[in-house]
Amino acid sequence: MQPMLGLMLIAHAPLASALKQVAEHAFPSCAPQLAVLDVPPEMEVAEIQARARALIAAAGYREVLVLCDVFGATPCNAALGLRELPDVRVRVLSGVNVPMLWRSLCYSGESLDQVLQRASQGGAQGIVPDEPSSNPVS
Repeated sequence: MQPMLGLMLIAHAPLASALKQVAEHAFPSCAPQLAVLDVPPEMEVAEIQARARALIAAAGYREVLVLCDVFGATPCNAALGLRELPDVRVRVLSGVNVPMLWRSLCYSGESLDQVLQRASQGGAQGIVPDEPSSNPVS
């Protein structure tokens, strides 16, 4: 039986594949639910969408959280167009980072909206600036 909730990475090449490798390092059993689409510079939105639709159909997903690298860039614009698929509910979250991806994997058994919320929180919480030392190196 295929998972009802799928996770997909759509990002500028080779980021999506690299993030999948990081995910598999921490969560070796995640491969079946994590689809990846690396977008080379010459790929058009229509082709990205066609490939993404094929990945979704092949996996049998009913709901998909798509993680993208940059809002407004070609991979994200293509992903946003996937929200119009007739038989699949798609949500898109941009600004993907490792904590966001790991959080998505950890909670993938929850509803799509819950996973999106947890992923968003994980991504934001993973951004931690260093604190300046009170004893700077001289």
